[in-house]
Amino acid sequence: MSVFTKLTLLGLASLRPQIVRSTIKLPRFATSSLLRRNYSTGSTDNETLSGWACFEKGGPLIKSEFPLTNFGDDSIDLDIICCGICGTDVHCIDSGWGPTNYPMVAGHEIVGRVTRVGKNVKHLKVGDRAGVGCQCGSCKKCTSCLDKKENICEDRVVWTFNDYWDNGDKTYGGFADKWRGEKEFAFKIPDKLSSVDASSILCGGVTTFAPLKRYGVGAGSKVAVLGLGGLGHFGVQWAKAMGAKVVAYDMVPEKAKDAKLLGCDDYVLVNNSKEAEPHYNSFTHILATKILNKNWDEYFKMLKKNGTFIVCDIPEVPLSGINALEMASKQINIAGTFIGAPSDIEESLSFAAENGVRTWANEFPMSKVNEAIEYVREGRPKFRAVLVN
Repeated sequence: MSVFTKLTLLGLASLRPQIVRSTIKLPRFATSSLLRRNYSTGSTDNETLSGWACFEKGGPLIKSEFPLTNFGDDSIDLDIICCGICGTDVHCIDSGWGPTNYPMVAGHEIVGRVTRVGKNVKHLKVGDRAGVGCQCGSCKKCTSCLDKKENICEDRVVWTFNDYWDNGDKTYGGFADKWRGEKEFAFKIPDKLSSVDASSILCGGVTTFAPLKRYGVGAGSKVAVLGLGGLGHFGVQWAKAMGAKVVAYDMVPEKAKDAKLLGCDDYVLVNNSKEAEPHYNSFTHILATKILNKNWDEYFKMLKKNGTFIVCDIPEVPLSGINALEMASKQINIAGTFIGAPSDIEESLSFAAENGVRTWANEFPMSKVNEAIEYVREGRPKFRAVLVN
């Protein structure tokens, strides 16, 4: 992995040198102040997008105009239909994982109508619905990319926002009217899925689908889903559709009704020993969409020997307090997972369409993006928020 990729993963990508269209090399942290004067709030044309941008930490999102990257033989243009709001968007708006390169147009659960394709694009045509997730580029040459694991590219991941294309153009996300990018990271939406249902699967959905598949969840598995929220409600649906027994864990008593509607076999309030004890030493997998109480001893009690603890949550502070002896004595696996590769996204969309996995979503007009962001910050969605043009 290159130094620049490591910086990106750490949220420090603003330190990466880049080239803008003028071919002048600029440090990434400097481009914001130099280019802001070129942004406007006017109407868009075929080479610009109108997006809701954050210009500073703590500031509101302001509708502004930005240049699209150059169109090429591998490019796809979308008119955005809707875009989900993910926790990652809020982290980046707030510079929670490191300094954000403002101005930034967030949004990486994008569904749109294809309006233009390059001559090398074969899987999509004008008029199709297509989706774009958290990643929009990779090096295509490293061992991970060649093994269809582009999400863990060893050299050059390109994020859908707060990053740069290889030609130096800045990437802008889905809180906008248009998106342009590479064909490998745009996926046809199945007819059985609505645009709102599909949008959050592109990140929140695949983030839980991919590891459940990777670590062998199926008939005979028993899965604990920690956190019945935006990720957790997907995790429950995937695991049930894969044939597992599923128990949801959360801190809100009222979510017991939602757990039942989603298909859970049981619902446990964390820190309630009477509800927790019957499930000790019974889970083959724990899907941690939220590290609820950071009590690793409790988590290890829940798992069977050779059980797998899957970490989907990425808190802003390091995890700590793991009892190595307990982990070793039960041969517990602690597994990280990171979004999904293009093949995972395509499979998750198809699996959702055929198995009835759907997004529980609160919809907002794109013009209400600031209200929607606050709604997400307050933890109010049941269970995702989606912006609609």
